[in-house]
Amino acid sequence: MNSATASDESASARAAWATKGALPRSALSRFAWLVVLWLVLIGADPADLPAGALSAALATWVSLLLLPPGRAVRSPAGMARLALRFLLQSVIGGADVARRALDPRLPLRPGFIAYPVHFPPGMTRNVFTTLTSLLPGTVPTGEDNGQLVYHCLDVNQPVSSQLAAEEAALSRALRDD
Repeated sequence: MNSATASDESASARAAWATKGALPRSALSRFAWLVVLWLVLIGADPADLPAGALSAALATWVSLLLLPPGRAVRSPAGMARLALRFLLQSVIGGADVARRALDPRLPLRPGFIAYPVHFPPGMTRNVFTTLTSLLPGTVPTGEDNGQLVYHCLDVNQPVSSQLAAEEAALSRALRDD
């Protein structure tokens, strides 16, 4: 596929979403989050607000070019459950990693496992990989025959079933049309 064809397809996809109202909603949402990020990082000094608004507007424009609005429908309740689950799993996993690293009676059994992810290649699979990379004890290292390969601190733990639970939670939070 040449760049002109990709550009035409991208332009037609943006036009289709604009007619449905997804593009303006996505742009407004992204702009708002970027302004909030600016305020958190820089502060709310009135002298800096024009630069913040301009930066947020440019970042919004670039983000829409690089990542046009998708078809995924986000479930607010599912996203909240996913965030709470992630926080809980992070605390539990962090405590487990610390316990294993500091207790000589609990030897680590590092190794690799292959997880047959059900998300097709693309944005949702990337989100899943990113989400699971933040959980203590497992690190995605690549793909092998369509399966994600994870380095684990203890291969005797039920890592595959934990990854399946994370995949199910993400599926519920990001319902596809």
